Amino acid sequence: MNFLRGVMGGPSAGPQPSGAETIQKLCDRVASSTLLDDRRDAVRALKSLSKKYRLEVGIQAMEHLIHVLQTDRSDSEIIGYALDTLYNVISNDLEEEEQEENLPKQVDDLGSQFTEIFIKQQENVTLLLTLVEEFDFHVRWPGVKLLTSLLKQQGPQVQQIILVSPMGVSRLMDLLADSREVIRNDGVLLLQQLTKSNAAIQKIVAFENAFERLLDIITEEGNSDGGIVVEDCLLLLQNLLKNNNSNQNFFKEGSYIQRMKPWFEVGDDNCGWSAQKVTNLHLMLQLVRVLVSPTNPPGATSSCQKAMFHCGLLQQLCTILMATGVPADILTETINTVSEVIRGCQMNQDYFASVNAPSNPPRPAIVVLLMSMVNERQPFVLRCAVLYCFQCFLYKNQKGQGEIVSTLLPSTIDATGNSVSAGQLLCGGLFSTDSLSNWCAAVALAHALQENATLKEQLLRVQLATSIGNPPVSLLQQCTNILSQGDKIDRRGSKVQTRVGLLMLLCTWLSNCSIAVTHFLHNPANVPFLTGQIAENLGEEEQLVQGLCALLLGISIYYNDNSLENYRKEKLKQLIEKRIGRENFIEKLGFISKHELYSRAAQKPQPSFSSPDHMMFDHEFTKLVKELEGVISKAIYKSSEEDKKEEEVKKTLEQHDNIVTHYKKVIREQDQELEELKQQINTLTSQNEQLQATVTQQVSQIQQHKDQYNLLKVQLGKDTQHHNSHSETFQMNGIQVEEVSKLKEELEEWKNKHELLQGQLREKDSVIEKLKSSQLEMGTTEQSSQTSKSGGLELNNELQKELEMLRNQIQLQSAEISKLQIENQKLQVMNATADAALGDSSKTVVNNSELEGRLEQEIKELKSEVKALSEEKESLKQHLDSSSSTVAILQDEKSKLQQEVAESKKEQDDLLVLLADQDQKLSALKIKLKDLGVPVEDEDDIESGDQGDEDEDGDEEEQD
Repeated sequence: MNFLRGVMGGPSAGPQPSGAETIQKLCDRVASSTLLDDRRDAVRALKSLSKKYRLEVGIQAMEHLIHVLQTDRSDSEIIGYALDTLYNVISNDLEEEEQEENLPKQVDDLGSQFTEIFIKQQENVTLLLTLVEEFDFHVRWPGVKLLTSLLKQQGPQVQQIILVSPMGVSRLMDLLADSREVIRNDGVLLLQQLTKSNAAIQKIVAFENAFERLLDIITEEGNSDGGIVVEDCLLLLQNLLKNNNSNQNFFKEGSYIQRMKPWFEVGDDNCGWSAQKVTNLHLMLQLVRVLVSPTNPPGATSSCQKAMFHCGLLQQLCTILMATGVPADILTETINTVSEVIRGCQMNQDYFASVNAPSNPPRPAIVVLLMSMVNERQPFVLRCAVLYCFQCFLYKNQKGQGEIVSTLLPSTIDATGNSVSAGQLLCGGLFSTDSLSNWCAAVALAHALQENATLKEQLLRVQLATSIGNPPVSLLQQCTNILSQGDKIDRRGSKVQTRVGLLMLLCTWLSNCSIAVTHFLHNPANVPFLTGQIAENLGEEEQLVQGLCALLLGISIYYNDNSLENYRKEKLKQLIEKRIGRENFIEKLGFISKHELYSRAAQKPQPSFSSPDHMMFDHEFTKLVKELEGVISKAIYKSSEEDKKEEEVKKTLEQHDNIVTHYKKVIREQDQELEELKQQINTLTSQNEQLQATVTQQVSQIQQHKDQYNLLKVQLGKDTQHHNSHSETFQMNGIQVEEVSKLKEELEEWKNKHELLQGQLREKDSVIEKLKSSQLEMGTTEQSSQTSKSGGLELNNELQKELEMLRNQIQLQSAEISKLQIENQKLQVMNATADAALGDSSKTVVNNSELEGRLEQEIKELKSEVKALSEEKESLKQHLDSSSSTVAILQDEKSKLQQEVAESKKEQDDLLVLLADQDQKLSALKIKLKDLGVPVEDEDDIESGDQGDEDEDGDEEEQD
C-alpha cells in the first residue's frame, strides 16, 4: 500500500518516479499480484493516469487490462476500472481540462492505432459484447462507451466482427430497453455508429423492433419539444432508412408513418422556438424526405406518399407551411418536404392545389408561394425551395399544368384585377428586372409545358400588352424580344442568367411542337439573331448562351414541318453551312453538356446552388439536352432525301403508335371487364357456397328432426303400453283438453271425407263395370264388322289392366284407412281414460309434469297423423282424377265403337236389298227360259243350291 500511496501522490521518502516507471510498476502489480484487492487498486491507478499518459498506458497496460477482463469477471469493480481505462486510451475525445491546460495534442490516429491493436484479436470484441450484457451499471455503461469508441475509430472492421458474432447485434438491441436512461441514451449513440453504411446490420436492427422502440422513446421525450435524446433517435432512424429499400418498406408496412403525424403538430404561437426544437423538427422533416426521396424506387415512393396522405401527415405539413412565426430554415425544409411528398402523386397534387392560405380573401397556397419566389427580398434558399415545390407540383400532373396555363389564356384572366393568378405572377417574374426572378419564372413556366404538346399550342394564344397605345404581342414574341435586347436592359444580377432561362424556356416550348416552331420561325429576326450569336467568338460566360442558341436552332430544324418556304429544313442547313459551319455548330452545341453547372444540375431534381450566380441549369432541361443533342447532330448532316425518308418513317411510327394506343385502350377495357366478371364470379361463388352450407345445415336439421320424431314415436308407444298395463291416471290442464277436442273434431272430419271418397270410388267402379259390359256387347258386333276392331280389344285389355291397378291402389288405401281407424279408436280410448282422470286430479298431483310431457308427445303424434291423413287425402284425390280421366277415355272409345256398329248394320241392310233384287231377276229369267223351251232345274234343286250358298256365306262370315 505504501507503493500505491506514492503513486497517488502521498508522502514518500525518496525521489518521485517518472510516469512511465509508475505505469510499468502498476502493470507489474496487475500481472503478478495474487490478491484481488491489490490488482483492483493497481487498475484504478492506471485509470487515473490513462488520460494524462495515454500513450504509455496504451502501450504497456493494454495487454494486462484485456487479461483482467478475461480472468476477473466475477468482480464488477475491477472490470469497470479496466473498461474505463481502455476507453480513455482508445477514445480521441479530449477532456475540457486538457484543452484548458493547452497540453500537446496526440496525433489523430493514436486512437485508431490502439483500436487496431485491440480488435486484432476478434475474441476481444466478442468478450466486450459479453460484458455489455451484464446488468451491473459499472460494467455495462463503460462497456457501451468503449464499444462506441471502437466503432468510431475502425467502424467497418468492428461492424464485420459484430456481424459474424452469434447474436452480436441482438445483444446490443437490448440496450434500448434498459430502464437507466444513461445506458439507453449511450446505447442509441452506439447503434448510430454500428449502423453507419452497413445495410446488413441496418436490416437486422430494424427487424429487432428498433422502429417501435425508437418511436416510443421520441414520444416519451416529448416529440419535437424533446432534448438531444430525440435528436440522437432521429439520426439513428435516418441511418436505418436512408438508401435502404427493405427497411423503408418495413417501416411503411408496420404503420410507423402514422406515428410521425404528432411530430408536426404546432400551436398558434410559434414564437421563441428553442435551438433544439428547430434541430429536432429539421431532422424529422429530413426523415420524411428519406421515405419519399426521388432516388427511391418509384413504387416504394408512391406507396409512402399515399400513406402520408391517408394518415393526415401531408395536411399537417401544409398547416406548418401556411402558419405564421415559423423559423425560416424550418419553413424552407417544410417546403422541400411537401414538394417530395406530392411529386408525381396525383392524389397529393390535387390536395395541394386545394390548400388555401389563411388570408382575407383566401388565396391558393401555390399563388402565395409563387409570390415569394418572384420576390427578390426573400432568402435565396427559400426561393429555390418554392421553385422545387412548383416543379414537383407539375411533375407528371397534366391537370395541374392545364390549370396553370389556363390562368394565362385570355378567356380566364380576371378582368377586375382583384386577384392575382399564378400565370400573372410567372409573367411578372419573367419580365422583371431581377435576373433570378427571370430564371425562376422561365424554369417554372417550362415545367408547365413539360411533355404536353397541347399546352404548348395553347400558350401560343397568350397576348401581352407591352405599353399603352401599342398592339399586344404574343408571349413567344416577347420572350424573343427580351432575348435579342440582351445587355440593353439594366438588370440586377447576372445578365447571362436571364438569357439562359429564356433559352431553356424556348427550347422546352419548341421541342416536339411543330406549330410552335412555325410561329418562332415566322418572326424574320429570330434566325439571324441565333446564327449571329453562334458565329461570334465570345468569352467563356457567353459560350453557354452560344450552346443554347445552337440547341434552339437545331430544334427549329429537327421539328420543322417545312410549312414556311423560306425556312425549310434544307435552307436552314445551308444557312448553318454558310455562316457558321457544321463542325463549328456541333462544337458550340457541345458547350452545354461540357459545362460544370450542367453536370451538377443533372445529379438530382432539387435545385441546390451555393450562390445565385451558379443557378444556370434545371434538372429536367438536362434530360432534354441528352435526348436532343445526338439527334440534332445527325439532323445537321442529313440530306433532303434522308429527311424525307425519316419523315415517312416518323409517320409510319405515329400510325403504329396510334394503333398500339388503340389496342392498349381496348385491352385496358377488356381487363376492366374481366376484373368485373371475376368479381361477379367470386360473389356468385361465395353465395353458392353459403347456400350449399345452408342446404347442408337444413338437411342435417331435417334428419335430426326425423330421428327425434321416430324416437318420440317409439317412446309414445311404450308409454301407451305402460299406461294400459298399469291403468295410470293422467292429469290434463284446460289448454290440453281443448287440443284433444280439436283433434277429435279433425278426426271426425277426416272420417266423413273418407266416406265421401269411398262413395265416389263406388260410383266410379259402377261406371267402369257398365262400360265393361257395354264393351263386351259391342265386342260381338265388332267381330262381324272389320279387322280393325282387334285394336279396340287391345285397348280394352290395357284399360282393364289399368283398372286392376287402380283397384289394387284403392285396396291399399282402404287398408291404410283401416289402420287410421284403429289408431283413432286407440285415441278415443286414451281420451276416455283422460276424461276419467280429470275427476281424480287431486290424487295425481305428483305425476303432473311427467303426464304433461307425455300428453304433449301424444298431441304431437296426433298432429303428425293428421298431417299424414291430409297427405293421403291428396293422394286419393290424385287417384280419383286419374280414374276420372280413364273413364272419359273409355267413353270416347265406346262412342267410336257404336258408330262402327251402326255403319256395319247399314252395310248389311244394303246387302239384303241387293240379294232380294237378284232373286227377282233369277225368277224372271227362269220363266223366260221355260217359255223358250230351255230345261230349267227344279225349285228343290235350286233351294238346295241356295242353301249350300248360304252355308258357304255363313262359313265365310265365321272366318271373318
